[in-house]
Amino acid sequence: MSYRAFSGLFSMLFATFAFAESISYSRDVQPIFTDKCVACHACYDAPCQLNLGSAEGVVRGASKLPVYDGGRTKEQATTRLFFDAHGEAAWRRKDFYSVLTPQGNQAALMARMLELGHATPLLANAKLPEDIELGITRKNQCALPAEFASYARERPAEGMPFAVTGLEPQQYKTLQDWLAAGAPVDQQALQPSAVEAAQIADWEALLNTNGARADLVGRWLFEHLFIAHLYLEGGEAGHFFQLVRSRTPSGEAIDPITTRRPNDDPGNNFYYRLWPVQGVIVHKTHITYGLSAKKLARVKQLFYSGDWQVDAVPGYGPSHRANPFATFAAIPAKARYEFMLDDAEYFVRTFIRGPVCRGQIATDVIRDQFWNLFQAPESDLYITDPNYRAQVTPLLAVPGQVAQMGNFTRMWADAQDMRNQYEELRSDAYADAPLPGWASIWTGNDNALLSIFRHYDSASVTKGLIGATPQTLWLMDYPLFERTYYQLVVNFDVFGNAAHQAQTRLYFDLIRNGAEQNFLRLMPADSRQAMLNDWYQDSGRLKLWLSYPPLDTDTETALQLDPLRPKQAFAEALVVRYGSLNARPDPINRCSNGNCYRPGIGTELQAVEQRLSRLTARPAASLRVIEQLPEATLLRVELANGQREIYSLLRNRAHSSVAFIVGESLRYQPGLDTLTIYPGVLASYPNFIFNLPAAQVPEFVAAMQQAKDADAFERITQRWGIRRSHPQFWRYFHDLSSYIRETEPVEDGVLDMNRYQNL
Repeated sequence: MSYRAFSGLFSMLFATFAFAESISYSRDVQPIFTDKCVACHACYDAPCQLNLGSAEGVVRGASKLPVYDGGRTKEQATTRLFFDAHGEAAWRRKDFYSVLTPQGNQAALMARMLELGHATPLLANAKLPEDIELGITRKNQCALPAEFASYARERPAEGMPFAVTGLEPQQYKTLQDWLAAGAPVDQQALQPSAVEAAQIADWEALLNTNGARADLVGRWLFEHLFIAHLYLEGGEAGHFFQLVRSRTPSGEAIDPITTRRPNDDPGNNFYYRLWPVQGVIVHKTHITYGLSAKKLARVKQLFYSGDWQVDAVPGYGPSHRANPFATFAAIPAKARYEFMLDDAEYFVRTFIRGPVCRGQIATDVIRDQFWNLFQAPESDLYITDPNYRAQVTPLLAVPGQVAQMGNFTRMWADAQDMRNQYEELRSDAYADAPLPGWASIWTGNDNALLSIFRHYDSASVTKGLIGATPQTLWLMDYPLFERTYYQLVVNFDVFGNAAHQAQTRLYFDLIRNGAEQNFLRLMPADSRQAMLNDWYQDSGRLKLWLSYPPLDTDTETALQLDPLRPKQAFAEALVVRYGSLNARPDPINRCSNGNCYRPGIGTELQAVEQRLSRLTARPAASLRVIEQLPEATLLRVELANGQREIYSLLRNRAHSSVAFIVGESLRYQPGLDTLTIYPGVLASYPNFIFNLPAAQVPEFVAAMQQAKDADAFERITQRWGIRRSHPQFWRYFHDLSSYIRETEPVEDGVLDMNRYQNL
């Protein structure tokens, strides 16, 4: 080799090495992934399981095997990032393939996918071609490196970022240069601050207290907090922790014990530890729970005071998983219920927004909008009557622990029979109890009043009474609350087979019916059957007869309600009586005095909300534009002072009943759909964004009122819509997260755009 050739080769190698040294994954690369990729590539539903929220996920790579699969006949091996394998070699043994490693003379798969996207930019703010499949039901190709050439030929418009405005030129260059340099990755694990470390030590000391009673309490608390993103009083912004079981005690590096479920046997020697949550925080999995000195004192008061004893610590296994009421019977039921009520929004979020509620079949068990109330512990016979508690506890087991396809029908029939036996015993017991009234409703704090919205294939929960008076309301007592949590969160296996998932879904149907019937006991006895019939119309009547226990239409209520409109009268009285607990007053959707805007806002916003209120409280039969709207639309209104307000426009689909696992379209009543409009981002999965100046809100509302068909809605979208191809798409999309950060900083996280529609 000549000196010139050697010198050139040396210079090239030195330049490559120098670039690899100068570029930082954490400083330069991860922010690009966070900006343009994490909105799709995060959590279990990341396409091809390619999670780009952390270096661990990037190195892990992709897999052809989806996590969400409602048709599999055998449970699937778990592939939880940070838990089920560590390091690239371990993930390769689990059939994940690299997106960073060049193949022969071909660049890395990620580089080629980015190049394909860069070469085929989208037409600015135009609809995407119809042959590009979008949404969570899209069949991902998950091309292997050797399959990329074929993928590019067949899908030339489906490079990355997928079906959305792409990378900025400098972002594209940075990623390609990083990949060409070998994709060096530096791992910077989050570390607790001194303030956080001191509190972590206090909590770990409490949870790891010795003794049978402390062991049982620690186990119960772990099973109720394992899914939480815990934040500490006075801690650093963006620092969250998760409660794990570790082989190592406090003061040593955490070595997590990975079991399939949080209530599987961890072995004899383990410790509860608070582990920093690594990677980018994404809103859909960001279910927060605050820890503080006050909370620590509350836990000690609830669980560590009193003279209750534990004879023997229960074991693990299917029977213990199925019936937490029996497993934790020694812990006072009042303590367990009050702990959950203190942070009821958190617990409802775990099963409304958690992994179980992904996809239409999982969410069609609930109405599109309803309010949730809780029974006061003093009125809950499971809390107050030990004889009743002993009688019903064996009947409170939830199904799904043994999920064999062959005996699914028999197992489900047994579970349904046991639940209905419990409901009959409950009905008889409450017939002899004091009549239910306002004192029967828990009012301990602002978690007492919750609003739940279903967005077709996802759902959300928020404090306060939002929206018009809903068709149904729920009243949950402790047995319902705890069973729902265990069925849909603790015992739900996202990697489970079809039998497990079906039992989970079907039992939630029974839970909904139980919560509805609990609420109906507050209504006049002679009005209950008519209400229930309205909730279960047509084929729903058959389900009432086949699957649910009979409704109590004899025992009266202590409430004095207008007999002609009892539910509406109850809702109106609820808002007035518990106004101080209502975290979100809603004059936009429930305008009673002509001032259809929130108190205390400026005149410009008053005019905006007054005008927007014209789109609420009207069925789709008279406001035809609702037929064109997706489930969760975000309206960004720019104010004259440079600020902006964001409103959620939520489409509430109406159904004759929600009692069946299939055939939802047969029970859909489109003419009865309504629209709820409320300030804030009330969905983790925005379906579309409109952006307009406040001065144009009257024109926007008028256009919405006049739009009778798809062509008219197309004109609205052309003028004010932010399509996936909009040059500033990412600015507007991430501004939704910025709004959350400004208004509810603890809840801030990257939103998901997998459901963003091609309007």
